[in-house]
Amino acid sequence: MVLGPGDHPTVYSPVHVAPGGARYLTHPGVVTLARPNVAAPHSAIGDATIEQFLSGFDDSLGFRSSLQDPVELPPAAALCKVAGQLCYMSFGPKRTTNAEAARYFANIRGSGHGSVLEHATFTFLCYGISRSVTHELVRHRAGFAFSQVSQRYVSAQTLRFVERPEFRETPELHRDFEARIDETARRHALLEQQLAELQLQGSEALAAQGRTARRKRIQQAARALLPNETEAPVVVTANVRAWRHFIEARANEHADVEIRMLAYAIYLCLRHMEPLLFGDYDETKLPDGTTAVSTATPKV
Repeated sequence: MVLGPGDHPTVYSPVHVAPGGARYLTHPGVVTLARPNVAAPHSAIGDATIEQFLSGFDDSLGFRSSLQDPVELPPAAALCKVAGQLCYMSFGPKRTTNAEAARYFANIRGSGHGSVLEHATFTFLCYGISRSVTHELVRHRAGFAFSQVSQRYVSAQTLRFVERPEFRETPELHRDFEARIDETARRHALLEQQLAELQLQGSEALAAQGRTARRKRIQQAARALLPNETEAPVVVTANVRAWRHFIEARANEHADVEIRMLAYAIYLCLRHMEPLLFGDYDETKLPDGTTAVSTATPKV
């Protein structure tokens, strides 16, 4: 997997075309849509925001000194650190400075007090993943939000598939896969056409008011033909604590290879953006060529 550069990293997944024209992808693609944006100098504490709060305390406490921390932190780390410091009103000269942030977050991981990590969220567009993957992905509920493509509202024109690694590596299985998705795409388009004709003939089962409702009746029936290897793009938002749990549960040797590849791709993006929050993981190359990650401090 190649990680794209920039503040919003990506993992690109190219599209392939089977002999009969069916489109498919072979590994997950990930696009960073949103990340924390801390309105603060040096990603510390904002002069125009928290200063209004700190100025209400006695000057002898030295709280304003925290506004001049010279070390810049990534936005999510800065947000989580401020949230944690608020718990102890630790804004004076004896506070944990930004230069000591690595030790600060190591203590959080070691103690398991990960609630402060829930303040920072990241949103990714995940594509090149099958419906098999999203069936597992949406089981991660706490701290997550999902918006997935609906086969009831989307026509066959956007139909794509995902080839598993086991099929790619075996010529016979690869040829069978391409033939199968070409046939599936053909049969799906034919089924939509047959259902549309029945609807025009007055079928009560397909009757509906309005063009959109009529198309939905056709597409919701035709989708019954689609296999688990159909692509199912999804936008996912989760906080740092939830993403860590997802990575630990899915980017390991015991997870299905498809969701392991997705978890690793998301991990690469998160580590690139926030090394203080995701830099404690070790990577292990597995016999199948994929990568697993682990940490000495799981379940924060």
